[in-house]
Amino acid sequence: MNEALPILWSFRRCPYAMRARLALASSGIRYEHREILLRDKPGAFLTSSPKGTVPVVVDGDDVIEESLDIMQWALAQNDPENWLDVPQAAHDLIVTCDGPFKTSLDRYKYSSRIADAKPETDRDDAGKFLTLLDTLLCDRRYLNGHQVRLHDMAIATFVRQFAHVDLDWFNAQPWPNLIRWLDDFKSSDRFLSIMQKHAIWKPAPDESCATAPETS
Repeated sequence: MNEALPILWSFRRCPYAMRARLALASSGIRYEHREILLRDKPGAFLTSSPKGTVPVVVDGDDVIEESLDIMQWALAQNDPENWLDVPQAAHDLIVTCDGPFKTSLDRYKYSSRIADAKPETDRDDAGKFLTLLDTLLCDRRYLNGHQVRLHDMAIATFVRQFAHVDLDWFNAQPWPNLIRWLDDFKSSDRFLSIMQKHAIWKPAPDESCATAPETS
């Protein structure tokens, strides 16, 4: 009997899921990709991870529910491009990206849904982190030098999300190094490969009875 592959529950446009797929692609480990619609989450997905957000990896009895944890899990098994060879400063950048930057990004991108949002202020707050990245990139191709590392791929999908809120505005900013870095990322074979479309996963007939847990 063939050993069951780990399952990745994913949604193509989610930046968290993107960075998980980037690390999985770099690692080269085999897995089963299950694409879902966030507006129509299958019961099997919610049974595995009741919190209902992607990405999620199910590897036997282990469930990995955070994108950074998935990146680390994949690269711990195989890291041919040495993504994990980074200093503490790289991890600090990821923490800033996932914390203050992502908060400002969400308030900027989804301002119409937030009662007290101030889009320009939130955009400017997010821009402080982008200015830092631009400075780091002034004499190097990637954030840690001349090779892609973990923090490039963990951060790039969120910079992409920010840029595409208003791409003309973004490209007019005094961030030439950051803009070049993002353009290189978006045109890379790796990014294009993980953005290929997958059919929406449907349960096999013997899985059709799987239902989501009841919620109050």
